Amino acid sequence: MAAQAWAAPPPASAFGRVPAVVDAAISPNGQRIAILGGLSDQRIVSIATVDQPGLPVLQLGGVEGVRLRWAGDDFVVASIAYWRDAGPRTAYRIERHIAVGPDGKAVSRFFDNLSASQYLVGGQPIIGVTGASPARVLINDLADNGGPMGGQDTRIKRKGVENVSVRAIWSIDPATGKGKMTERGNPDTNNWDVDLAGEPRVRTDVDEINHRVSLFGRAKGKSQWSPLWQGTSAEDDANYYGYSEPDDAIYVLQNEKLVRKRLADGAVEAVSDGGPSLRLVWDEHRNAAAGVAFGAERPTIQWLDPEVGAAHGVLARAFKTQSVELEGWSKDRTRFLARASSPGSPAVWYLYDRARKEVSPLGEEYPELKGVKFGPTRWITYKARDGLEIPAYVTLPPDAQPGAKLPLIVFPHGGPAARDTFDFDFMAQFFASRGYAVLQPQFRGSWGFGHGFEDAGKGEWGGKMQTDLLDGVVALAASGDIDPTRVCIVGASFGGYAALAGAALHPEAYRCAASIAGIADLGQFLIDEGRLYGREGAGVEYWRTELGVADRGKLEAWSPARHVTDIRAPILLIHGDKDTVVLPSQSQLMADRLKGAGKPYELVVLAGENHYLTKSATRTQTLEALETFLAKNLPVN
Repeated sequence: MAAQAWAAPPPASAFGRVPAVVDAAISPNGQRIAILGGLSDQRIVSIATVDQPGLPVLQLGGVEGVRLRWAGDDFVVASIAYWRDAGPRTAYRIERHIAVGPDGKAVSRFFDNLSASQYLVGGQPIIGVTGASPARVLINDLADNGGPMGGQDTRIKRKGVENVSVRAIWSIDPATGKGKMTERGNPDTNNWDVDLAGEPRVRTDVDEINHRVSLFGRAKGKSQWSPLWQGTSAEDDANYYGYSEPDDAIYVLQNEKLVRKRLADGAVEAVSDGGPSLRLVWDEHRNAAAGVAFGAERPTIQWLDPEVGAAHGVLARAFKTQSVELEGWSKDRTRFLARASSPGSPAVWYLYDRARKEVSPLGEEYPELKGVKFGPTRWITYKARDGLEIPAYVTLPPDAQPGAKLPLIVFPHGGPAARDTFDFDFMAQFFASRGYAVLQPQFRGSWGFGHGFEDAGKGEWGGKMQTDLLDGVVALAASGDIDPTRVCIVGASFGGYAALAGAALHPEAYRCAASIAGIADLGQFLIDEGRLYGREGAGVEYWRTELGVADRGKLEAWSPARHVTDIRAPILLIHGDKDTVVLPSQSQLMADRLKGAGKPYELVVLAGENHYLTKSATRTQTLEALETFLAKNLPVN
């Protein structure tokens, strides 16, 4: 369908819906496709048979759909998440797995026979599926230990006594959901990579006391673990990209270049020169990298497997203006799943049948937005005031005229060690549909532009990371597209902090500010993290390093809640009452301080929502609150 201009922009609910397709997976024999999603918050798993009619559906209910993975040809494992209250002010996100048969019926729920598993907060990562039939699913879960604990997610107290557990590998039969332990970690063990036989080949340890990250390898035919390298933070762990079974080697980043290092003798082979936002395209059937994706504005792929690369090439030519990601393929490589999207086109999932030379749509993530004309997005770079080159996405409203001097939304991402991507951003396009230009700066500290760029953000949360945003406004004003006197800043998580910091530390720059799940007091944030995960834990140490608390004056100087008297702009605060990443008390504190100072503000509490806006109703509520706030404080006309 050709894009069309609507008489009025689509409603907030069309942008705010949870995607109708969250994930899709193709069975190894290529005969079945499982789709996780649904047209409402009541999530479903549907099983499409490629060559036969029928579409069995399993109703999952009001849970968060996470991902799918086939275990052989007879079971697809659906990972779902829900929230468990642990007191009047505490809730935990619990991620679990259900095996679904080809008839669309739930066959088993994993770990029903294990009592320790119920105390695991967070996820039970699937670390592999065996290649032999019948397939077994390898899960990273808990085991009783008898010694001191090390994992940050296993520090759960029951009846006032610390539950002493360690991480372990469990081999699960998807037909029954029952499992047996195959490898027990030590108190510092965090995760493993396994081969197709289920044997662990790489182990990651995190020493919470000394803040060390260590990587160990066990070559084929060996029984002992050998050290591969050791780092001092989670960032060093990020240099590890995976285990390649055909080479019995690991992929690691050394000096900003991707190399393959053999476990048996340590021999190193260069794979790629690397580049921005580097990641691997993985072949689950061979447990090997098929390609290396990298790129600043949009991904380019260096194919290590020419056969898979050729299939991607067909799809890339068919969808020239979009980014095409291969999401899986059959074992014989005759059928491929692909997701195609761009900033101006919501993602659509496709099946590519190579033998038939057919590309068939499987589902749209935002079906209510089909046929909508979206604003154009372009990639720019500009110089910060200290000379650092800052990249950014800029989105304009549909049919915006050159030199229109539009009102601007500065929209910094969360993280801060994250980045925006060449994909559909429902919130950015929502703003553009209402007549606003949108600037998404990849400020210093963002991930994906090299370690030097990321390190440049350390200790600069309220400093250069904020002036990077202001310098983007100046650069965009020079183009004539925006009016620098009509600017609002909106963000979520770290972006929410940036919005509050912008209003408090640079009150002359913004007409208004909206914070979604943002931090108001940095010192209180560190206290909250320490209470949850231990004051001396590696996680809290990471945030101390990010914030630069060696200079303790920064915490107060850069905390928006401590500078409300300087704020001139009206403030909108939005926070989920189940948020455990940034506690809702942060927005409540900011509201209390603003009220005490007689400053205009509004606090919106999202009932039953977490940090990530995982419900259509609360996403829509958020967009509607933003629309009303912007219309009042930054009108388009």
